[in-house]
Amino acid sequence: MSDDPTYLDLRRIHKRFGAFTALESIDLAIRRGEFVCFLGPSGCGKTTLLRIIAGLEMQTSGTILQAGRDISVLPPAGRDYGIMFQSYALFPNLSVADNVAYGLVNRRQSRVQAAPRVEELLSLVGLPGSGARYPAQLSGGQQQRIALARALATSPGLLLLDEPLSALDAIVRVHLRNEIRSLQRKLGVTTVMVTHDQEEALSVADRIVVMNHGAIEQIGTPMQVYREPASAFVADFVGKANRLRAVAEGDRWFRCGELRLQCTPGAGADFRPGRPVALYLRPEDRVMEGVRDDDPLLCAGTVRNVEFLGGNCLAEVLVDAIPDQPLQLQFSLNQMDEFDVREGARLRFALRADRVRVFAAADAA
Repeated sequence: MSDDPTYLDLRRIHKRFGAFTALESIDLAIRRGEFVCFLGPSGCGKTTLLRIIAGLEMQTSGTILQAGRDISVLPPAGRDYGIMFQSYALFPNLSVADNVAYGLVNRRQSRVQAAPRVEELLSLVGLPGSGARYPAQLSGGQQQRIALARALATSPGLLLLDEPLSALDAIVRVHLRNEIRSLQRKLGVTTVMVTHDQEEALSVADRIVVMNHGAIEQIGTPMQVYREPASAFVADFVGKANRLRAVAEGDRWFRCGELRLQCTPGAGADFRPGRPVALYLRPEDRVMEGVRDDDPLLCAGTVRNVEFLGGNCLAEVLVDAIPDQPLQLQFSLNQMDEFDVREGARLRFALRADRVRVFAAADAA
């Protein structure tokens, strides 16, 4: 095995469909055994990039290396991967066992030779003894497991997942994404998953590749992408965020209504005085207890609305110092009682300047 930890290396990948640019100068190195999610809105290029890796689409230019081997122009059959599509693409006329064995039979193994591997995989995905059944007899979640077993049958070095959970209901989706992550860790297979579901990406990925308009906006761990968004798009797209209009005053000072705050050096560029900017804060970026009366970021406001989200709630607060820019603050159910958070109530809190991210107002438009 090579000492190079990079397993999949994408270099300057471009893809054009006529005059339309689907992908622009994509550079990405994925480490061996890593779970990477391509995350972005519909039409951002994430599925096109996955298909290029699989050889189902040909890049206009650029190079793809897999385990040091140039696979840029190889057909799908010449590349080492298993793939699972959004639709699962199971053969309805084949039994579960024959669906799982399909790739093995294509590699000239007999069904008898493939049988032990099929049973091993069915046990691995939690469906032992189901080989004689047919796809129509299975639930959506069970079909997803069979499609995953089929993708893993040939012990590929790379597993490609194209929005594999989007057709499932919420409870099954959460359960199966955890199972996929657990299985990926157990097998150590390098995995690339396409999703538009930010919660899904944050929960399973080692690293997230956030894409927009055919370009990469940010590559980072889930914590980095959430806590340190590299652009206004990432701040808006990943998680919930308050976006406040403000004006730069120099030396990382910003004025928002009657509030004036200084951001930490890592919050973003230091804009020239008078420049309109957008300040981003997550709903949890506030302090409720121990706030001093002389705290420059002390806020007081009235709760206008409360949105119940299960274990948490979002309270929309009209802050006295910035009455035209309501803030959303997050509270657990216990905190709702502790701080008497309800519609019409008055709240006293401080913003966390160390959590603020700053971008040019034009970027946040």
